[in-house]
Amino acid sequence: MSLSKERLRLWLKLLKASSTLEDELRRRLRSEFGSTLPRFDVMSALSRSPDGLRMSQISEMLRVSNGNVTGIVDKLSDEGLAQRVAVPGDRRASLVMLTDKGKSAFAEHAAAHEAWIDDLLGGLNQDDIEGMQARLDRLLDTLED
Repeated sequence: MSLSKERLRLWLKLLKASSTLEDELRRRLRSEFGSTLPRFDVMSALSRSPDGLRMSQISEMLRVSNGNVTGIVDKLSDEGLAQRVAVPGDRRASLVMLTDKGKSAFAEHAAAHEAWIDDLLGGLNQDDIEGMQARLDRLLDTLED
């Protein structure tokens, strides 16, 4: 088989592995917390930025449109999990940050997420993990060149 075809097969396997993991995480977030993966991702970004983020920063971090983020932030705010705070000197801009309730909810979700990943990847040993990480690092390096 040609190297070109092998690369295509590799890409398809990467997609299948990624979507299989993602589908299961979506299912578990929905069943355990009544939540979604995009919502988890927004809360994760906010948890890493305790001083808050502008909507555009969240969009850039998650590589999604401002419109997608706005809907999620609106729902998080309605539920008391996030809040918008005015940016001094720029009345049109606001920062989004998790509330204490949001921090607590995210901590619970993040702990479950980590346990789920550990479970889903439990068939891999240390050598498997290190080998895949090294190869994926190599892949990312070639893609960034």
